[in-house]
Amino acid sequence: MKLKCVILDDYQNAALSMADWSVLQDRVEVRTLSRYFSDQNQLVDEIKDSEIVIIMRERTPFTAELLAKLPKLKLLITSGMRNASIDLKAATAQGVTVCGTASGSEAPMELTWALLLGLARHIVPENNALRANGPWQSSVGVTLHGKRLGLLGLGKIGRKVARVAQAFGMEVTAWSQNLTQETADEVGVTLASSKQALLESSDFVSIHLVLGDRSRGLIGAAEFEQMKPSAYLINTSRAAIIDRSALIDALVHGRIAGAGIDVFDVEPLPENDIFRTLPNVLATPHLGYVADKNYQGYFREAVEDIEAFISGSPVRRLG
Repeated sequence: MKLKCVILDDYQNAALSMADWSVLQDRVEVRTLSRYFSDQNQLVDEIKDSEIVIIMRERTPFTAELLAKLPKLKLLITSGMRNASIDLKAATAQGVTVCGTASGSEAPMELTWALLLGLARHIVPENNALRANGPWQSSVGVTLHGKRLGLLGLGKIGRKVARVAQAFGMEVTAWSQNLTQETADEVGVTLASSKQALLESSDFVSIHLVLGDRSRGLIGAAEFEQMKPSAYLINTSRAAIIDRSALIDALVHGRIAGAGIDVFDVEPLPENDIFRTLPNVLATPHLGYVADKNYQGYFREAVEDIEAFISGSPVRRLG
């Protein structure tokens, strides 16, 4: 009897083309689901007979409640080596092995710059006007050279963002609760004396922090008051790092010039969500990690995870 494996949320129908699944064909029956299931009971009906489930980031949370409805589940694989939407304690208690895969920092770094540049040069409204035979040039762009980029977080992604900023001729400052002078010097950026100092002096602020107790709600109403009215905020990290209500208020009342957002508290974003309509928001549907190189790595290592599990020696275990 073959093990049954289901790949969830394969929105682009890309999973099976990103790795060589034929190495499993004698032992595992693999299928993909491209639609998102907002109803948990419908999801359970689709995957309840599968021993192996592969998920993409936090697209479908695996809570204790969901896990309890999947008694046949033995192996849960997530893209990346961190997934806050999996209840690892519940999985362990249920005897479910949870494994991860590698995740590159290039794709989210590049999307950060796509959002930043899109905002600075008003790419979307200008393109829309061009397509609609609207006004020929209606905005004045923001030159990056000489402007200051403030980075909240200087990890793998933050460092790469900093290097691109330096190539543009921007001044770069960075801050996080555990950032050291030594690390800042390694990257060639200025260590801000405080979060407030960074926010007050930056023309662009980009978030590159892991979501945790210390970073949740790190940017709220007080922080938006500290930012320049001409400043832009970019978030390709996690939505909960920013207080949603405070961000909306800041955007609606012009406390900041705009925001580039790739992550949201609820995903997919509800149809009537205000972030779909605010004119000073450039939003993308959590595309930071959605790129060819990352997908190839995710699914190639997912195949390796399955092979290792079947052999009795799981690799890249989480929790």
